[in-house]
Amino acid sequence: MQLHRRTREFREQDEERLLAPAATRSARSRGRAIEEPADPYRTAFERDRDRILHAKAFRRLKHKTQVFLNPDGDHFVTRLTHTLHVAQVGRSIAASLGLNEALTEAICLGHDIGHAPFGHTGEEALTPYVEGEWQHAVHGVRVVSVLEPLNLSWEVLDGIRQSSWRNAPAPSTPEGMVCRFADRIAYLAHDVQDAVRAGVVDIDDVPAHLRRTFGPPGRAWIETMVGDVVDASVPAGQVTMDPARLESMTELRTWMFDHVYLREEAREHSSRAVRVIRDLVDHFVAHPGEVPDDYRVVEGEFTQAAVDYVAGMSDKYAMRRHDELYRPAGLY
Repeated sequence: MQLHRRTREFREQDEERLLAPAATRSARSRGRAIEEPADPYRTAFERDRDRILHAKAFRRLKHKTQVFLNPDGDHFVTRLTHTLHVAQVGRSIAASLGLNEALTEAICLGHDIGHAPFGHTGEEALTPYVEGEWQHAVHGVRVVSVLEPLNLSWEVLDGIRQSSWRNAPAPSTPEGMVCRFADRIAYLAHDVQDAVRAGVVDIDDVPAHLRRTFGPPGRAWIETMVGDVVDASVPAGQVTMDPARLESMTELRTWMFDHVYLREEAREHSSRAVRVIRDLVDHFVAHPGEVPDDYRVVEGEFTQAAVDYVAGMSDKYAMRRHDELYRPAGLY
């Protein structure tokens, strides 16, 4: 058996030779906030990917909500499994377009690392405590730069911050744009499967013309949407989707919001989740000594520290702490 020693220099040469002209080369990265020696084997973006995978904040995603709070079953998507789905879809698109797979994977793995407990409800709950709007994508950059400093490359931080479609401008790299599409493809395909599994909707409830466009939910949706992105991006010279297909995807997303994400039962769960998060933040603002040192990064910023601490909690830990603080002793 023969093996080859593939150093970072060889891999950077492969990027120069094999990737599309528009792809981001790791050797041309804008660098890190703190300069450090290059790794002998891994490119800069491979190193970023590995740092995110080993981060504590990444591990906590396994107990954070994707759609259903405390789902009763082993096969519901969590924030962690969603993140892995996004990374796989992102790499598939990047490989098909000749883009930098390692950079794409790093951005996709980090895109939800700043998510609060209880999904997007957590963003609503935390917004009153900050100036403007609390956003998980923006907070994700704070997590990997301040709270658990990983010293990631500029391109990865940009991709994480701009991974949300709400945030302008668009990501600075085509790999960041791939993450935007991969995120939407992954959650649409799997969230509807979870909704069917939970008995919230039936597959036949999905509008027939959308099923004709994308096929049955799950694997077929992913394959079709990935193909749509690749087919539209090559002639356009940028990561995009055919306008008609994008309109259909947007229509599907709207249908999901109406029938799954914002259904009446979900609103009731969201109200309880908001109360849990705000009770916790208020408690830790009033008792800053109970906030772990890792979150008290600036002396005297009690509200910021409380928000950072609660935002980092898993759903289960947040509910347990809320029970400890607010459930009357001996009630249950």
